[in-house]
Amino acid sequence: MIEPDTAAPWDVADPGVLRLPSGRLVRGRGLRRSMPPGTTPTYAIYLLGKQPPAVAWEAAWLRWPDFRLPADRAEARRLLTGAWDRAGTDRVELACEGGRGRTGTALACLAVLDGVPAAEAVDFVRAHYDLRAVETPWQKRYVRNFTA
Repeated sequence: MIEPDTAAPWDVADPGVLRLPSGRLVRGRGLRRSMPPGTTPTYAIYLLGKQPPAVAWEAAWLRWPDFRLPADRAEARRLLTGAWDRAGTDRVELACEGGRGRTGTALACLAVLDGVPAAEAVDFVRAHYDLRAVETPWQKRYVRNFTA
């Protein structure tokens, strides 16, 4: 296993990096695309319907089928809260296959944990991460009902 450099944060100019209102930086990514050049995550959550391949950094798998919601909502809350906590000191990455629906939904939940009102979190992520983030009505509803 490669020991990641934990001292350097994400570069806010790197693709997919979202700055939350608190200043925490998290990266969203689509796994269908190649890994961006530069630094690697120190912690990642992979939002997929099937178990992801092994990576050289600490990672968790949240079973989340495409265009749906997390299979275990309590586990989703635990992992997303942990990711938000770790984003203060680690390079946290959230990723699904395309990097928009599930990743955007998870990023919007982190924004709620960071103080963005739940009713505004999808718009925040669309403005600062990807215009097409959070793809389905039930993903939007999940974020609206997500509480800090």
